[in-house]
Amino acid sequence: MQSFYILLLDCLSIYMWVVVIGVVLSWLIQFNVINISNRFIYLVMNFISRATEPILTPIRNALPDMGGLDVSPVILILLLVFLRNLIHEYGLGSMPY
Repeated sequence: MQSFYILLLDCLSIYMWVVVIGVVLSWLIQFNVINISNRFIYLVMNFISRATEPILTPIRNALPDMGGLDVSPVILILLLVFLRNLIHEYGLGSMPY
């Protein structure tokens, strides 16, 4: 059973990194550092968008309008960290991760 909890914790960590990479890539695209016409960049952004948008959209809808500032990835990362800590606390007990 501990292997399942460790796998779940690792999946949450990987998903958190996917969100962070998506934010960084979106900044780089906005500031024209990288070009979305590059096929590899397009495929990476398409994958990240498909993986994160179903969760980010309800968070964006629940937040008030803050102009051009999108804090939904920060809220998602905080929720993922909370969920990871909750699983660690109740699933693994005193086992280090």
